[in-house]
Amino acid sequence: MSILYIIIVVLAVLVIWAVVSYNSFVRLINQAKEAWADIDVQLKRRYDLIPNLVSTVKGYATHESSAFENVTKARATAMGAGTLAEKATAEAGLAGALKSVFAIAEAYPDLKANQNFLALQNELSDTENKIQAARRFYNGNVRDLNTGVDSFPANLIANAFHFAKMEFFDLDESAPEKQNVEVKF
Repeated sequence: MSILYIIIVVLAVLVIWAVVSYNSFVRLINQAKEAWADIDVQLKRRYDLIPNLVSTVKGYATHESSAFENVTKARATAMGAGTLAEKATAEAGLAGALKSVFAIAEAYPDLKANQNFLALQNELSDTENKIQAARRFYNGNVRDLNTGVDSFPANLIANAFHFAKMEFFDLDESAPEKQNVEVKF
């Protein structure tokens, strides 16, 4: 009789562990999705600021049309990127194109003093900081999920219920965001 109780207790503990592990994976996946949504919100905010920035700079530097076209193309590419790797590459290209617009602004002292330009530049800088923070939060959640998927014995539950690892949102090491930026006023 006591062996039967021991078996029932062991089975109950295993069932409780399985349920807790399953719910933990569901929570981790939902947190990662929420973190990705935060990145998307900030990226959309940046996409919305770019046309205003380009039109402000364009008013002062009309002969720099190739740089403005590059920013517009890079923005469209970033907005249309599908996979996480495509998104990271497109965002790196967009950041590089934006740097060219700020480089153009350096040549125009009147533009650098323009209140609209300064406000847009501050908004864009704030947005870049928020994107970076959201990316760190997302990558932290993905790290936790991936660790759970790889760790024993939780990987037994992960494999049984097809919980998969997620990709980090990493930037290419050669990406413009990873390079030091020189800002002059």
